[in-house]
Amino acid sequence: MRDLDVAKQTLVRENLSLVIVKNGKIIFKSNLHGIIGLLQAIDNLGKQLNSASIADKIVGKAAALLMVYSHVSSVYATLMSNDGLMVLRKNNVEVEYDGLTPRIMNRRGDDICPFEKISLTTRSPEEAYVKLKNYAKKTYMRRLSTAHK
Repeated sequence: MRDLDVAKQTLVRENLSLVIVKNGKIIFKSNLHGIIGLLQAIDNLGKQLNSASIADKIVGKAAALLMVYSHVSSVYATLMSNDGLMVLRKNNVEVEYDGLTPRIMNRRGDDICPFEKISLTTRSPEEAYVKLKNYAKKTYMRRLSTAHK
């Protein structure tokens, strides 16, 4: 069975948000929302992500840029944005998806996802990684500090 099929089946069977498979083995899985799980995978696995396969519930341009940054070989998404698809195809990443959408919205559905906003002005996967990671750190720290008040 292909790595992408293993990742896809695990994503659905275990109701996860992200599964990464390489050489037939699951090397990372997450239930976190947004791109936080993907950022964790990059930080924890680094170059091990090279040629891995990813199944993710939602892939927009931000996630796609991070996947290209990680040199993955294939991606499956339950829902993918047009910009995410374009980034992956432009970088010769094998792509499968169930649904396609013009843009990824925030959880309230009233605006574009904040990570997607950041990716709109990003010129490279490397720049995307730095900007998205910094934003995630600030947001996570802000949420922690308000939760303790």
